Amino acid sequence: MPGVKQITVIKRDLKGAETWRYTGRQLSYDGSLLILEAYFDRSDMPFQGTLLKRGDRFVERYYMTRWYNVFEIYDRDDRRLKGWYCNICRPAVIEGEGVISYVDLALDLWVTPDGQQAVLDEDEFTALNLDAAAQTQARAALAELQAAFAKTNRPPA
Repeated sequence: MPGVKQITVIKRDLKGAETWRYTGRQLSYDGSLLILEAYFDRSDMPFQGTLLKRGDRFVERYYMTRWYNVFEIYDRDDRRLKGWYCNICRPAVIEGEGVISYVDLALDLWVTPDGQQAVLDEDEFTALNLDAAAQTQARAALAELQAAFAKTNRPPA
């Protein structure tokens, strides 16, 4: 995405239907990893012991060859790191100039700044009834993220 600064992100369900759309600003792109900055656009909401606020800064990593993306979340007021929200999903796809999408597989990992991890939405993941290959890829992606955060308390490069 050379030269593109504004990026539209499209989250899709397993059937490919759009479930959420928002825009962010491209920070970098090397052909296999797109990093963008976006701001939380929903009402304030409690989440896993923290408060997500409208205007919180998200630094989002979209991988073209990995089965996850990682959102690094910063508080809108004091800019402190709140944690990392990791979506287990099919690899991101560049859909056109300034558009990236991903197919969400429901399974998520939340990591706090002190390294605590919580696997979320396993019941929703199971309900998707993915084929064995996709289930294996998704579980391997989750394990890769868990190991990376356990080792360095940072998302994979």
